[in-house]
Amino acid sequence: MNRDHAQMRFPAIGGSSLLIIFAVLCLTVFALLGLSTVQANRRLSDTSLQAVTDYYAADRQAEEILAQLRTGEMPEGVTQNGDILSYTCPISSTQALIVEVRSGDWEILRWQAMPTGQWEADESLDLWDGNS
Repeated sequence: MNRDHAQMRFPAIGGSSLLIIFAVLCLTVFALLGLSTVQANRRLSDTSLQAVTDYYAADRQAEEILAQLRTGEMPEGVTQNGDILSYTCPISSTQALIVEVRSGDWEILRWQAMPTGQWEADESLDLWDGNS
């Protein structure tokens, strides 16, 4: 019986089996990386869509105010400095559309999206000044 038992061998895992296991693991990792990239691109496109939608809503509001000014109305929020009329339409919590027009010929002097927050320098880094 020892002789029969000695001849019975378990099949060894060959190089081709190890190669297939490695290939499956690589494909799984690449699939997960691709999935995370798709999710990041979706979040970016959703954010971009919201920013564009907000800008064009503010642009429409600014055009409506300009149309009211051309008919002789003075909407709330419009300031006058000489013959220059200016007003602001909010785009988001951090941006606003600033408009300046000259009354009479209604020439648009400024139609610009600007940040509304105040920039603050981060001076918390302790940088080397060149001296030991």
